[in-house]
Amino acid sequence: MMPLVYAEVGQPMIIRKLGGSPEAKKHLEDLGFNVGGEVSVISTLGENLIVKVKESRVAVSDELARKIMVQC
Repeated sequence: MMPLVYAEVGQPMIIRKLGGSPEAKKHLEDLGFNVGGEVSVISTLGENLIVKVKESRVAVSDELARKIMVQC
């Protein structure tokens, strides 16, 4: 398991755990990040990641991406 920030671009990953405060977890869930769901990094822009989750593209800060634990 590793933080999303270290995932390879284009590699589909499975979300295993959401970390952080209850507010941070709620925010991530509202964006579509759910344990067991699939996510993939599309590109990086500075300190932000553009990710595909639930057929949507979402920009996630480096700080939030470190709270999303993923696995191949």
